[in-house]
Amino acid sequence: MGAAQQIDGVDVYVEGSGLQAIVMVHGWPDTYRLWDEQVEHLKPNYRCVRFTLPGFDSAMPARAHSLAALVATLKRIVEQTCAGEPVTLLLHDWGCIFGYEFALRHPALVRRIIGVDVGDAGSPAHRSAMTPRARAMVFAYQAWLAIAWRIGGAVGDRMARAMARWLRCPSDAQFISANMGYPYYIQWTGAYGGYPRQAVFEPACPMLYIHGRRKPFQFQSAPWLEALRLRPGSQALEFNTGHWVMKSRPREFNEAVAAWLASNA
Repeated sequence: MGAAQQIDGVDVYVEGSGLQAIVMVHGWPDTYRLWDEQVEHLKPNYRCVRFTLPGFDSAMPARAHSLAALVATLKRIVEQTCAGEPVTLLLHDWGCIFGYEFALRHPALVRRIIGVDVGDAGSPAHRSAMTPRARAMVFAYQAWLAIAWRIGGAVGDRMARAMARWLRCPSDAQFISANMGYPYYIQWTGAYGGYPRQAVFEPACPMLYIHGRRKPFQFQSAPWLEALRLRPGSQALEFNTGHWVMKSRPREFNEAVAAWLASNA
């Protein structure tokens, strides 16, 4: 990996020499390291751009970031690393929420979208499909992480790492901290402007959606999946994994992503 360039105080890594760029955005409780296997597979043909979300770096002071600020940072990263050319977004978890919002606000900068495991979460169709038990589980883990962020320090870090273990997160615990929980705090309290967004994301470009089936609840609805499959150039795939599909089945995941990218060249 080459030296990082600083954009908005964020270390941004660019690898590969392809003409088209793939900008990778992770979620909780990950860092730019989430995409190691994907970069190795894709960099012979694409320029891979990745970074740790603002506020997620455990080495930095805890700081919450509004949705507008995150989208603005992502825009500057795209413009400064990709010369203003439209990019492919590769998104996971909270990265989907932020990346979808970016695509809605700046469609001319987005060529294609690959969303992983978060689709129309929060839409009426998704909420109606959630069982009471699933809703309770979602509230429990998200409230726990919101409280961990509010507490902060060593206690908050222990809370965040305990939840990561319970959720079987594959990320290295040394990089997990309470700092990463601010999106949950903002979501549940409405602080920092909240995270208002369009409930049902309808991409204006081709989209590949990949999700895992081996989970107690899903972050997409059946109607949303069906509508996505009908869109030109779009595809939805289900893997026999949990939430971190790219870590559980890296070879299959990479091959599916590469094949879809080639088919939408």
